[in-house]
Amino acid sequence: MIAKLAWKNLWFKPLNTVLSLVLLTASVAIISLLILLQEQFEKQFSSNIDGVDLVLGAQGSPLQLILSSVYHVDAPTGNIDYKEAEVWMKHPFVETAIPLAFGDNYRGFKIVGTTPDYLKKYTATLSQGKVFEKNFEVVIGSEIAQKLNIKLGDKFFGTHGDAEEGHVHEEYAYVVVGIASPTGKVIDNLIMCTVESVWEMHSGHGHGGEVHSNDENPAHGEEGHIHVEGDEHDHDEHVHDENCNHDHEDSKNPAHGEEGLVHEDGDEHEHDHNHDETKEITAVLIKFKNKMGIISWPRMIAQNTKMQAALPAIEINRLFSLFGIGLQALQYLAYGIMLISGISIFIALYNRLKERKYEFALLRISGASRLQLLVLVLWESLLLCTAGFLFGTFFGRMALLAISSTTDEQYKMTFNPFVFLWQKEGMLFLVTIFVGVLAAVIPAVKAYRLNISKTLANA
Repeated sequence: MIAKLAWKNLWFKPLNTVLSLVLLTASVAIISLLILLQEQFEKQFSSNIDGVDLVLGAQGSPLQLILSSVYHVDAPTGNIDYKEAEVWMKHPFVETAIPLAFGDNYRGFKIVGTTPDYLKKYTATLSQGKVFEKNFEVVIGSEIAQKLNIKLGDKFFGTHGDAEEGHVHEEYAYVVVGIASPTGKVIDNLIMCTVESVWEMHSGHGHGGEVHSNDENPAHGEEGHIHVEGDEHDHDEHVHDENCNHDHEDSKNPAHGEEGLVHEDGDEHEHDHNHDETKEITAVLIKFKNKMGIISWPRMIAQNTKMQAALPAIEINRLFSLFGIGLQALQYLAYGIMLISGISIFIALYNRLKERKYEFALLRISGASRLQLLVLVLWESLLLCTAGFLFGTFFGRMALLAISSTTDEQYKMTFNPFVFLWQKEGMLFLVTIFVGVLAAVIPAVKAYRLNISKTLANA
């Protein structure tokens, strides 16, 4: 009965009630949005660096290297020589070293040359198909499969760079051989293939169309030939058979690419050296057996190589500290709005009490106790605060949904607006109720102390 009467009293002057409700809703919505955004942002960033102690890449901004290589939300700092990086990848301190090679995208989704260890790092299993083994075989993330409706066996051509519009590599088609299961991490929005696929796509050699099967693969020296395992050995035997009775003088040795070529000492080395110069990767994700590498490697690599070593934990903590300053400022603003809302509720209740003191006196005469009048005023404030909290949490989640659609389109990062953080949002509810109680204390006490005879005499 008291709650019903309190609800009707709230709408005795609807403009005052609506003003208080709007202010309270706005403050709760901002705080709720910030709580959800910060929690999920930090959780996603922290989960993606699990198993990565150090990132090896080109010199530049360490934070840019981490963002581009681990989170894929920034441009890479450049490429590094694979042979030089391989020396550190095979160091005794290293437990796992995962190379990454960027360069192309498909409809805005990055194509990453890597190894199957990259899937293991994110504990990603395959919901369909198998892991990539041959060049131009790809495993796609679950989000890509859902958004682009890609299925096993589909073929597509990559676009150079990070932009959706650009030069399309029509030399070779990527073939979907696997679809990864959802992980909630960056791998859901990546297309993964072998590092050799990226090298071959950008080598400028063998632009002969799509990937050929073994039956259609051109012979050595012909345009479009693709090396497969065992092919080089067969070719060497063929060269030996063709030239076993030939004269091997320098003047009679055919040029590179012609049948019957015999490699002289130093010739093969020169050919391999020229080929190795094109072998570049973007970064390496390293996990150490011995944590001493975390302390010593950044300085050692900076002094002895043209690369840099960035520590994800340090850089992400820096990012969180910068990010946290903005969130904290917004939280202070939201609590300021909540304080103004509390003042508005107090003024509304106080003025309403002055206008309705004769009504309260009649309620006392009708049998209402002092405590019931006090509870009536408190109920009005609590109902208003509860409604403001419910509206605020709803609009905060709608704002997060709008933000998530934007970040998903630009950064391939999504936020779930339907997650409930019971502890933090429970604290927010208690703070909201406290503001309501604080705003209603003085009007409620005045209603409790109301002098019936004096009030009716003045009437």
